[in-house]
Amino acid sequence: MIAANKAISNGDHEGFLAFCTEDTKWTFVGDLSLQGKEAVRLWMKENYIEPPKFDVKNLIADNDYVTAIGNIKLIRKDCKVIRYEYCDVWRFRDGKMAELVAYVIEII
Repeated sequence: MIAANKAISNGDHEGFLAFCTEDTKWTFVGDLSLQGKEAVRLWMKENYIEPPKFDVKNLIADNDYVTAIGNIKLIRKDCKVIRYEYCDVWRFRDGKMAELVAYVIEII
């Protein structure tokens, strides 16, 4: 999980995707769902104009699940900086990230 976040923070999308299963599923609660690595790849290309900056406050692991709680700073296409608080719940399968349920709230 830490290595995957580091890859994202370094702008290494393919390095991050190497930690995901081919059929990975991402659900941003109240927003959208992505199915498969290619969908995630396209979403990252569209939304991570610059690498996001993570501030992970807590990582909680139990069996096949890891929960990450913290803050993210993103730069949108219009160059506006947006800050979010998040709680990501990851399910792992065979050592890779198979599913994400993300609760993301913009800090105003």
